[in-house]
Amino acid sequence: MMTYYLIGGVVTLLSWLVRQRFQSVMKQISRIGTRSGLSGKEIAEKMLADHGIHDVQVISVRGQLTDHYNPGNRTVNLSEAVYAERSVTAAAVAAHEVGHAVQHATKYSFLQFRSAIVPVVSISSRFGPIAIAAGIGLMGAAMQMGYTVFLVGVLLFGASALFSLITLPVEFDASRRALAWMEDTGLSRGEELEQAKKGLRWAAMTYVIAALTQLAYLLYYIYLLMQMQNRRR
Repeated sequence: MMTYYLIGGVVTLLSWLVRQRFQSVMKQISRIGTRSGLSGKEIAEKMLADHGIHDVQVISVRGQLTDHYNPGNRTVNLSEAVYAERSVTAAAVAAHEVGHAVQHATKYSFLQFRSAIVPVVSISSRFGPIAIAAGIGLMGAAMQMGYTVFLVGVLLFGASALFSLITLPVEFDASRRALAWMEDTGLSRGEELEQAKKGLRWAAMTYVIAALTQLAYLLYYIYLLMQMQNRRR
């Protein structure tokens, strides 16, 4: 169990450090106005139009860091600050979310695969940890049953880990599309473009840490599974 707590401590610290740095960078570049003078909403609408996408609506949603693209109802959802502000942060985040809409419109393979496994992940994220805990609890009284339940839990957890890994190319590609469009259209240049890149780079790092966390726990659970298997022999 010491290994479990060690992994938890390390990834919690890394996640906190990355999140703090991300928030600091976003706060810093939110003070920089855009040369275009466009709000996040206007930037999102312009990028959609430039890519020939006319069936996606840009809407405002409450909260912070609530920005996302919803392929179900085809909406680019921007947090209130991003929707209304005319800053580098607003421009970068709005363009990034439209990047997901462009992925959807062009049938980007990783996005399609991630969307396809969402139903499985919704089940695995709920029942995987329960099965893992139950499997460990049963090992003393019924080793075979405990092993089987734990194995199911590891497989379910593996689906969640896979989802986190697949999210990485989806997020990096959305940022690449956003920055390329901003540069090609002349919407952002020079230092402004560099600051947008910096913001999106740290945003991507939050997904990297999340994926590494899932992978670390998955490898630990596989190690425990192997230990259980050896005890059964």
